[in-house]
Amino acid sequence: MNDALHTAEIWLPRPGADMEKWAVVACDQFTAQPEYWDEAEALAGDAPSALRLILPEARLDESEARIPAIHGAMAQYLDDGTLIPAVRDGFVLVERTTPAGVRPGLVAALDLDAYDFSKGSESLIRATEGTVLERVPPRARIRAGAPLELPHVMMLIDDPGQTVIEPLMARRASLRALYDFELMLGGGHLRGWAVEGADARGVFEAVDALLARADGLLYAVGDGNHSLAAAKQCWLDIQGALTPEQRKSHPARYALVELVNLACPALAFEPIHRALFGVDAGALMAEYRAYLADNGADEGEGDDLIAFDGAGRKWRFRSAQHPLRLLQAFLDGYLARHPEASIDYIHGEAALRKLVSRPDALGFMPRAFDKGELFDYIRRFGVLPRKTFSMGEATEKRYYVEARKIL
Repeated sequence: MNDALHTAEIWLPRPGADMEKWAVVACDQFTAQPEYWDEAEALAGDAPSALRLILPEARLDESEARIPAIHGAMAQYLDDGTLIPAVRDGFVLVERTTPAGVRPGLVAALDLDAYDFSKGSESLIRATEGTVLERVPPRARIRAGAPLELPHVMMLIDDPGQTVIEPLMARRASLRALYDFELMLGGGHLRGWAVEGADARGVFEAVDALLARADGLLYAVGDGNHSLAAAKQCWLDIQGALTPEQRKSHPARYALVELVNLACPALAFEPIHRALFGVDAGALMAEYRAYLADNGADEGEGDDLIAFDGAGRKWRFRSAQHPLRLLQAFLDGYLARHPEASIDYIHGEAALRKLVSRPDALGFMPRAFDKGELFDYIRRFGVLPRKTFSMGEATEKRYYVEARKIL
């Protein structure tokens, strides 16, 4: 029996709410483009919105003021009936339409006791990339004391036979409809249905069958690794004060996520680019070429990694393995030696080119990671370098819609 998967009581805005104003994209998107969040705030206006319940990373410098306001808005939305229980004990089947196609998913609760983000983990739920420990506390401060969680974690299952989510999609017309609306700012369309009773039991049966051939790895975090790590840290902080019986059922033991099948044709792995600021591009690239030579990895010109600066210079590299392992190690060392420099992780070539137009900037564009290699790679080698891939472009990320009580 798969002990990590659980049904949940899932809350949604009450009928009649403007769902386009309610749903907002994951907080870790558009971090270098605060104008996106300005537009989202203008669109939401005074209407109830998940924007009041999250802290965009573009606004992290406002944490001290925003976190109490977030907790207050959560309490208000519960007290005034803005949020109501939409699914008492079940899942939510979601259908996300993006330029890449239709991407089905299943909102479900997972047991954080089955998740370990530490290096070398062999837990049932594992991170796909290295966890940057200093990025966990800001998220943990939001979750600690919050009455609600809203998920933007996308959890991958390797289900080439399409046995878990796709059968629900095939009979979605028989499920209770929950929402159907356009997402703001180019996010596409979203529909959702309640999965309860016999349909929910069928999910458990399918996942148990998947577990039998999963070789110890059933769930891999696709998006939201640091948010899930924050949920885990909050649970570790809480459980010491609980009795063994209380630990079994405490709501903070679980995290709401969206399960997505790795085999979904509309699930594209996009590269995550690097933008360096405050650098001498020519000198940095000379150091990088020397670093590759020292590591026996200078394999000539190719399209596995392309670097360019605002002056129009371009550098091209070929790499037998994915280039990010060495590139990220080099950049980590370079930034440690050059405190005047900074880095940002960018989704989309157009956004990168816009940022690198300034004279002290340098951009790196690695090739995409093949998603078919992911689960075997994690089983064999552990986590990938951080920010190796992105599941789609920024506007294709999960939008905050559903909520769950965690107090």
